[in-house]
Amino acid sequence: MSDTADLRLWQIVEDAAAHVTDQTGRFRRSDLEVELRERLAGEDLDVHVRSAAVGKLAGSLVRGFGDRRSPKPRRRAGMFHPQGILKLGGGVWVWMERATPTDLLEWGRLPTKNLAKVAVAEADRQEYVAERLNGFRLHTSLTHLGELERAVYGYTGPDPAEDADSGDEEQEP
Repeated sequence: MSDTADLRLWQIVEDAAAHVTDQTGRFRRSDLEVELRERLAGEDLDVHVRSAAVGKLAGSLVRGFGDRRSPKPRRRAGMFHPQGILKLGGGVWVWMERATPTDLLEWGRLPTKNLAKVAVAEADRQEYVAERLNGFRLHTSLTHLGELERAVYGYTGPDPAEDADSGDEEQEP
């Protein structure tokens, strides 16, 4: 996928998000999906942009397929299903029916590795929240995070009216 196609797709998403945002700065993911679907269906997209969109759709469908086929703990019938999939990391998956002892061991270790990363990220998030809430307590005239970040913590990034894409992609909890 080309950089220009990817940029165009992200611009379409940005525009759709702005369209579904209410006066308080909130929007629903479902509303954004509906708006985006309408825009992508109605847009006269260049071939390379449409190809990039199909690539992202394929990636999303594959992730969903893997999630649906991943073993579910506490399932009444047990975790094994011949059509189940073990995600081994690095983009390698194996059908449960064909998993080896080594595959099973790798699949068992992966959540522990991920848990450590999540714990570090969550500690960072909680520290940030605590600092900013303390900032709001000390500066009661400020009512929005953007104001607090600029006035107290020295944020000097793009103006809210500019393209504010941080480039970070975070999974929704």
